[in-house]
Amino acid sequence: MNENLFASFITPTMMGLPIITLIIMFPTMLFPTPSRLINNRLVSIQQWVINLVLKQMMMMHNKKGQTWSLMLISLIMFIASTNLLGLLPHSFTPTTQLSMNLGMAIPLWAGAVITGFRRKTKSSLAHFLPQGTPIPLIPMLIIIETISLFIQPMALAVRLTANITAGHLLMHLIGGATLVLMSISPAAASITFIILVLLTMLEFAVALIQAYVFTLLVSLYLHDNT
Repeated sequence: MNENLFASFITPTMMGLPIITLIIMFPTMLFPTPSRLINNRLVSIQQWVINLVLKQMMMMHNKKGQTWSLMLISLIMFIASTNLLGLLPHSFTPTTQLSMNLGMAIPLWAGAVITGFRRKTKSSLAHFLPQGTPIPLIPMLIIIETISLFIQPMALAVRLTANITAGHLLMHLIGGATLVLMSISPAAASITFIILVLLTMLEFAVALIQAYVFTLLVSLYLHDNT
């Protein structure tokens, strides 16, 4: 069991070629484009949830920030769908890869920061030096604020990677323990199975919450720069 602990995090390949691109594109098939005058219940629920989340995130933005609404809602739908698909047996979760999460976080963060420097130059520069700072502390505070600015995309990516990876590892360990205990103590195996079911429900919630947190933080960075 220890040898296969991280096997589910290895990028799958087919005929020696990585198929991560196909896996990333697959969630788009779960959100069909409405083509009827009256939608079915699934599409209606999907549109209601999208409008609810979009309204919640766009509430604090001005008109310039609201132009990012399509990008933000696409981001949360993509992360949530990939996280949920990763809970299926023998599946691969792209969001457990730090490289992929950095690939999402860095361009979004850079776009928000560049937008802030272009449209609110003085306000963006003022974040590096709070008002009323003593003169001897000015160089140190500028260095600290610069480091905190550049560490934001890393924090976004590591938070998502760590939460999804930790949940998958815990489910793998408890599932393996349940299989071992079935032949030793059925009573203990039933208890660990109940724990596994509860943990799976928790991971379902974590998958959605982490998608919302990632998108919300990007939205906050955008709000500070528009």
